Amino acid sequence: PLRLVGSEMCIRDRAYALFEGMALGGLSGLLDRMYPGVAVQAVIATLGVFAVSLFLFKSGRVRATAKSIKFLLIGMCGLIIFGLTNLVLTMTGVTGGQWGLRGVEVFGIPLGVIIGILAILMAAFSLIVDFGDIQDAVNDRAPEVESWRCAFGLTMTLVWLYVEIIRVLAILRGDD
Repeated sequence: PLRLVGSEMCIRDRAYALFEGMALGGLSGLLDRMYPGVAVQAVIATLGVFAVSLFLFKSGRVRATAKSIKFLLIGMCGLIIFGLTNLVLTMTGVTGGQWGLRGVEVFGIPLGVIIGILAILMAAFSLIVDFGDIQDAVNDRAPEVESWRCAFGLTMTLVWLYVEIIRVLAILRGDD
């Protein structure tokens, strides 16, 4: 059986992992059929952003401060509000096109690319926060159970990063 930090992975965790894997696989498959090669590009870009973020963290060049984390949370709230607004406007037919407001051009650049790049930067900084949390847990000799929380946070950030990257690549490839 699957083991996680000395205890069995519960049914809820398995169901969540299954759902997340199916959702990511479905999104990747759909976009890769529409724009061949985009999923591989997104995986490579995600690994690249992860590697750069880890290097910057380990070298001490970038650290998460309380103030920077506040700005990250403000940006994340703005991103959520934009996403929900875009969803409602798209579902009600106010905006057209495949990407809704993300397809609107600002100075010739699709808004989705601009917002996507900002989201990728936020996700990259969120990786720095995750690395800091992991380092703090190790330094504080946190109980092993905390490793699950840290791993889950890191995984969620990587999923968010991958989704933003594949979305930006798909928007850019949509002009093909």
